[in-house]
Amino acid sequence: MNPKPSPPASTAAALWFKNAVIYELPVRAFSDWNGDGIGDFRGLIDRLDYLQWLGVDCIWLLPFYPSPRRDDGYDIADFAGIDPDYGTLEDFRELLDEAHGRGMRVLADLVLNHTSDQHTWFQQARSSPQSSYRNWYVWSDNAQRYPEARIIFTDTEVSNWTFDPQANAYFWHRFYSHQPDLNFDEPAVREAMIAVVFYWLDMGLDGFRCDAVPYLFEREQTICENLPETHAFLQELRRRVDERYGGDRVLLAEANQWPSDVVRYFGQAANPAGPGGDAAGPEFHMAFHFPLMPRLFMAVRQEARRPIVDIMAQTPPIPENCQWGLFLRNHDELTLEMCTDEERDYMYYEYARDPRMKLNIGIRRRLAPIVDNSRREIELMNVVLFSMPGTPVLYYGDEMGMGDNIYLSDRNGVRTPMQWNVDRNGGFSKAPPEQLYAPLIQNPVYSYQAINIERQFQDSNSLLNWQRALIQLRHKTPLLGWGEIEFLAPANERVLVYLRRLPKTASAAAKAIPGPRCVLMVGNLSRSSQAVELDLSRFMGQVPREMFGGAAFPPIGAGLYQLSLGPYGYYWFELDA
Repeated sequence: MNPKPSPPASTAAALWFKNAVIYELPVRAFSDWNGDGIGDFRGLIDRLDYLQWLGVDCIWLLPFYPSPRRDDGYDIADFAGIDPDYGTLEDFRELLDEAHGRGMRVLADLVLNHTSDQHTWFQQARSSPQSSYRNWYVWSDNAQRYPEARIIFTDTEVSNWTFDPQANAYFWHRFYSHQPDLNFDEPAVREAMIAVVFYWLDMGLDGFRCDAVPYLFEREQTICENLPETHAFLQELRRRVDERYGGDRVLLAEANQWPSDVVRYFGQAANPAGPGGDAAGPEFHMAFHFPLMPRLFMAVRQEARRPIVDIMAQTPPIPENCQWGLFLRNHDELTLEMCTDEERDYMYYEYARDPRMKLNIGIRRRLAPIVDNSRREIELMNVVLFSMPGTPVLYYGDEMGMGDNIYLSDRNGVRTPMQWNVDRNGGFSKAPPEQLYAPLIQNPVYSYQAINIERQFQDSNSLLNWQRALIQLRHKTPLLGWGEIEFLAPANERVLVYLRRLPKTASAAAKAIPGPRCVLMVGNLSRSSQAVELDLSRFMGQVPREMFGGAAFPPIGAGLYQLSLGPYGYYWFELDA
């Protein structure tokens, strides 16, 4: 299948992701149609009306390819197939059609860095030194090469090399030992992975969340991360995707690095000199802002705004046609890789005192349990997330406060079946309970009898309905996806305050967005009520309108503007820029 190149997408269509809300879900955890205890595409199709009602613009699917599932599908055995447990290619095509018919786009995980050791490429590569696939992986006669590269999965791996007795050689892997890294120095590998991208985009997929992109190449005397060769390949990938599809497909980078390194993944506009000083082109449309996530939790527990303000001060500007991806929690552990040792120890002490809550360099818990099911904290953290520069990503079930199961292995404790109602298996499946791919949450606080979509749908004061209202407000305020951020510094350190507005250098497309031209966010990070005085004299004479309830507040005068906030209270105010 080789479609004709698409015409260039309009600015509005191409930049849809800047004002989107993305919903992340594992297919196997969402809804089981055929009653075998495992979620599938038919079940997901049946629940699309719910996602449309919630207001999400884009669904991000975790890996659904054939896999031994030793790493929940990130160990891919066939890049061009559908795991039979989830359905067929026809089911997948129907999902795309049904989602698009509801105005929603679909992203899928793309694992560029590695395959399963069960993939036919690796099986052929290990079979003989003369195999045409031998050079598709990274081999060595010893385990001493690239000693500066860190071990990522510190709880399970002692080396980035594993000896394969069939090949009589060591193979390189940055993650689990059953996930050999592809050799991107081999041109055939690069072409094969671009062919995988074309295969799914030709089918109508709207883009990819690209897994583990910093690790594609290896070089001696480096940490084997963020190398110039990696950027060069990703620029080539972006160029060819844009040429083939006209610029309306999106690539989102998973690069768990410091912001100064991540901005290089946006490409030329962010770094005109290019990686390593070479000429560069655009790379990713979006990239996750990993270091912000733990600092949101730090700020709330420390009752101080400094962690948030400091990490945003370390975040360089990015091109207007790019975007940060922001999240509170996702399918992995709450990663602490981009934290200092002192910050990491603090996070473990505050949020993971039970050793079972820790994994690798992170905390494997969902949003609600990690904040002790505090509705006020959940709301505040979402309000901050949804008003930061970037596109919010919501993890399935967090919209209603789902719990986790720290007694399940690996990261599976945050990947339990979706809780739809009080029927058998929480409405997830009609299979016998013991047949489910994972047990439902039994904790009385978080069980499906207590926490489910149907119950919260019927309760106008539920977290679910509040989350939906927040999504609607975010859509009415596209400025939040386009504007710059300016932090204010009131004397009360427990109150986080910032302005969101368009920069003077904004493009015509940015200036044409509807809605407010300036938003003032005020949030109380403390468990007790707080008062704050703000210097808003530049807005003198204006009447702030509180955006959640629509109430008009007293006019702004020449003096300090006084506000009071309850525990974890928050405001969004609309102002004239």
